[in-house]
Amino acid sequence: MNSIFLRIYGGMLAALVLVALLGVAALHLVNQVRGDEYRERLAQGTFRLMADNLKPQNESARRSSLSQLQSLLGIPLQLQGLTEQPLDHAARIRLLAGQVLVRQSGAHAAKIYSLVSAAPELVLIGEVRQVSEQLARATVYLLSDELLRYPVAEQPLRLAELKRSKQFGFPLQLLAIGQTPLDEDQRRRVEEGDTVMTLGQDGDAVHIFAGLLQSPWVLEIGPLSLMNPAPPQLLVLIGLLGLSLIGLIVYLLVRQLERRLRGLEGAATRIAAGSLSARAPAGGADSVGRLATAFNNMAMQLQQLLTIQREMVRAVSHELRTPVARLRFGLEMLGDAQSAAARRKYQDGMDNDIQELDRLVDEMLTYARLEQGAPPLQFQLVDLDALLDQVLTEQALLRPGVRLECGTPPGATPALVEGELRYLHRALQNLVTNAMRHAEGRVRISYQLGPEYCRLEVEDDGPGVPEAEWERLFTPFLRLDDSRTRASGGHGLGLSIVRRIIHWHAGRALIATSDSLGGARFSLVWPLRQTLTGDAHQA
Repeated sequence: MNSIFLRIYGGMLAALVLVALLGVAALHLVNQVRGDEYRERLAQGTFRLMADNLKPQNESARRSSLSQLQSLLGIPLQLQGLTEQPLDHAARIRLLAGQVLVRQSGAHAAKIYSLVSAAPELVLIGEVRQVSEQLARATVYLLSDELLRYPVAEQPLRLAELKRSKQFGFPLQLLAIGQTPLDEDQRRRVEEGDTVMTLGQDGDAVHIFAGLLQSPWVLEIGPLSLMNPAPPQLLVLIGLLGLSLIGLIVYLLVRQLERRLRGLEGAATRIAAGSLSARAPAGGADSVGRLATAFNNMAMQLQQLLTIQREMVRAVSHELRTPVARLRFGLEMLGDAQSAAARRKYQDGMDNDIQELDRLVDEMLTYARLEQGAPPLQFQLVDLDALLDQVLTEQALLRPGVRLECGTPPGATPALVEGELRYLHRALQNLVTNAMRHAEGRVRISYQLGPEYCRLEVEDDGPGVPEAEWERLFTPFLRLDDSRTRASGGHGLGLSIVRRIIHWHAGRALIATSDSLGGARFSLVWPLRQTLTGDAHQA
């Protein structure tokens, strides 16, 4: 669960960082766009007026006017072709439409582009250092020069026409000297043709007053508002958007996490109520997905173990019923026996029943011990020839009518493999016992030693096992309904014990049909060398 909450906190931190980066990028972009628009609005009317003054002139006159403007205004000016400029397609379209472009060329410098003529495409380029001061001086000079060409009475109308046609981005008007909010010293300077700058009442705007020589009018430019690079409204908007984005991300993370955890909780509740087939919705490679997968594996293992336990209890109850009933019957008959021979007969039968119960308990304990985990295994070198001889000698007396054969004659060197001698003996003994129980007359044991693995096979000439039942045959307490019936004996644990023993030897137990004898063929395959030797190990 700690990993889950760490992912939540990590997601929230990532969201905060993302919002911060987006906020900074948005502010930078907005300020850049607003700055360009602000500078273009200030330069729009002035540069269009300059470009219009250069249009009707020939080449020499243009150069003379350009030099005069440059020397008077202190602004480097150039006339160049539009195709020579490093502008994108959208910027060229705007220039051809009559708009003025401002491209910042430094921290306090900008290049201003204005179209002079469309055929040929000629562009006026001015580079300014202080946009406000230099453009204000240029604007005053150009407007004064333009207005003084008209009679005094027509000058206000001409100014209104210039403002509308050249699209000045700030207010322009002509006032009488008495209408200006200037003090005596400022009025004197204006009457002498000087230019005066004043601050508005709020201190956030600039007014420019310039006197027109040989005219009673005073030209007022402004108010020129200063650009706020980071308006509070924009910061509030970005903050709201950031909080909304964080809330949405956290909500989606928590909602998805809650939904998946509820599925896991529901599966656990159903299992606790007895529905062992319930499973949690799995999926994903994150912590919750791995938890759901581990939970489902645990539930599946638990279901299998409980199923095996129930089958074992049911099978053990059934297996115990027959010998116990025979013991009860033997005790009753023993009391009624009239002769020593009869009593001896019943005593022998009861002894056989007790031995059967002992074998059943022994197999049950062995299987339970192997199912719980690997017992302490002391791996050692085992001579297969000696092991086969021992098992054949022990099993030869059980059914004298069945011939035991060793299909692999002893070689010049001992056939040595690593394993637990006691458990390998038990596994081979169970296979041979099972084969003799169902064989008609022959049982063959053989082995093969490869470079890395050993293969031991036990075959019989009995009826064999249907292929559909091969895998089920290793199920505990399972006995088929054909020739391998209860009449042949056994409790259905021998083959389960064999598979478990060979599993702890890192091998496999297989079943097939014998090619030579026609019955069943059981094979044990395990490595010649074990990874753990000498010490006990647990699963």
